[in-house]
Amino acid sequence: MKKPYSVLIIDDERLARIRLKNLLETFSESFEVSGEAENGYEALSMIKKLKPEIIFLDIEMPGMSGFEVLKRLNTMPLVIFCTAFEDYSLKAFETNSLDYLIKPVKKERLQQTVQKIEQLKANFSKDLVVNAINSISEIKEKKRITSITVKKGDKIVFVKLNNISHFEATEKYVTLYTNSSSEIIEQSLTQLEKKLPDNFLRVHRSFLVNTDYVTEFQKYFNNRYIINLNNSNRTVITSGRTYKEAIKTYLNQ
Repeated sequence: MKKPYSVLIIDDERLARIRLKNLLETFSESFEVSGEAENGYEALSMIKKLKPEIIFLDIEMPGMSGFEVLKRLNTMPLVIFCTAFEDYSLKAFETNSLDYLIKPVKKERLQQTVQKIEQLKANFSKDLVVNAINSISEIKEKKRITSITVKKGDKIVFVKLNNISHFEATEKYVTLYTNSSSEIIEQSLTQLEKKLPDNFLRVHRSFLVNTDYVTEFQKYFNNRYIINLNNSNRTVITSGRTYKEAIKTYLNQ
């Protein structure tokens, strides 16, 4: 008979630890809880001491997040992420090598983890976890950005994203457009793409549009679209051929 995996539960909420421990005990053939940690610092110490095979790790914890715990580990046990926040980009965990549980954890969902634990172990690596963390960190950064900075002489002016209809790149500059002004900025469209929230869509190598201002996508020849913006200038943009798939994905086509 196969020995159950040794488990460490890491969560700052006592009731969440109790609930998860009780659930894990219903799968005693698969899991044996060897300890509990209520913060990141305690987790690092207990992982080093107990050397658990699996950790059930809360992502959001005060003082040191679950992600920060993992970044400090030299040897990483298999990680099952636990989160109460569905606004994370959980797609970064949707692989054959990573798994996540939404709190409060349900027995039926934990059963799915049990069923694929061997597959998770076979494909798991520290690099995989680091890549997932980096991916989520980028998305969190995007969600924090609410404005773009513009230099005006000795001043730095903040332009709110929801006031920007689109960005246009020329040979030397990138210009942002609002209903009342246009401003030259120092960032490239590629840099902006990585920082801006999902309502900003690259439709051409020279145009990045705020889809909140789009009133119509009209199919055009040669895999392109005519895009009408509801801004003060009633801007019309023709998309680039290579952006057809990005636009179709946005339109769910």
